[in-house]
Amino acid sequence: MRDLTKKQRIPKNPKHPERICWGCDRLCAWNKMMCGNGSERSQHPAELFGDDWYESLTADELKYIELV
Repeated sequence: MRDLTKKQRIPKNPKHPERICWGCDRLCAWNKMMCGNGSERSQHPAELFGDDWYESLTADELKYIELV
């Protein structure tokens, strides 16, 4: 379960987002997913929405996310 008092650190544009599953706080390697997420990894927002994905975040979303 996620600790809501601690912000999750998410890089704005990681070098190799395809190497990590971004579906939970564990950030597992794409081939060693421990959360039971299934056989497919969750993509980083930059892969889905482009390099400026973080510009559309709301103030409420930024309460839980630290962009690095």
